[in-house]
Amino acid sequence: MTPVVLTAAEAVPERHYTHHEGRGPTPHRSNPMVIHREVAALQVAEGMRVMEIGTGSGYSGALLAELVGSTGSVTSLDIDDFLVRWANLIHHERGIGNIRCYTCDGTAGFTERAPYDRMVAWCTPPLLPRAWVDQVADGGLIVAPLPIASVPNMTVVTKIRVSGGVPVVEAVSTGGYIEATASPKTDLDLPGRWVDWEMRVPAPSWISIAWRGDDDLLHTGARTALSRLLKNAHTEPYGGAEVDWPSWRTYAATLADHRLTMAGLTPDLWAIGHTTATTAAVIQQDGTILADASNSPSLAVLRKWLHQWEEAGRPAPETYTPALVPASNGSGGWDLRLSR
Repeated sequence: MTPVVLTAAEAVPERHYTHHEGRGPTPHRSNPMVIHREVAALQVAEGMRVMEIGTGSGYSGALLAELVGSTGSVTSLDIDDFLVRWANLIHHERGIGNIRCYTCDGTAGFTERAPYDRMVAWCTPPLLPRAWVDQVADGGLIVAPLPIASVPNMTVVTKIRVSGGVPVVEAVSTGGYIEATASPKTDLDLPGRWVDWEMRVPAPSWISIAWRGDDDLLHTGARTALSRLLKNAHTEPYGGAEVDWPSWRTYAATLADHRLTMAGLTPDLWAIGHTTATTAAVIQQDGTILADASNSPSLAVLRKWLHQWEEAGRPAPETYTPALVPASNGSGGWDLRLSR
């Protein structure tokens, strides 16, 4: 934490926001130390105009309001009107007049108060939106989590400089936040995007396949892959050291393999691996490998990926070269890709 952010943090009562006696604890909140890290990367100065996507408890907005001072302004957006109303009230109770919170889809930004010198997101959009870039002043910064593959939970936090309307990534770091959704999210056990099939009995489970475009309308491939991992699956421990999940997750995404798969087979553990319409294999965060059979072709691929990851030295997310590429969906936004 930089000295200026430390000073601001000392002036803002964190628990007054996160555990307000009238509203109660806010479930949609980030670790304060992580908030401090992202705010420090944002390089906010007095007099700046800042937009944040994800009001949450209101704490991050109050921190930004402290940093911009009386001559600056903060615009805070959230899809959850309950959080927005309460954040506005708490800010008012504390006498903060340089921040306003609005209920809207933050991925579209907020043109009424643009342009912004700085923009920060506490939720993950499916790509870098064109609207964000268009609403940032020339030379401005965006700090936001972005996906590095079209499956959940594969993200890095990016620091992006906008010059002449062109976004360029200056740095990436480990991290990620809840997916940006079109309506308030109440089920925190399930990703908000790219879930291709889920089971709710006998216990919650889900799967996300990067090859969803090849699946049929009944999601037969996703259903089969999830079923093979849940019922009578072959299991074995990973033979290497404890899995460095941020490193492994990032490496798996950079393989850019069509058959990449993310799953949640139990409520507390994510899994990454390889699936097809007939085979499946994943490794969980605890190092347990599950597959449809001991001789599964998907298991052979997963073992190969893990070997390559170890041979590469378990690279940290910060060691990859980032690039923003125009999205193929016609949105005008950008996808983030990492390479070595």
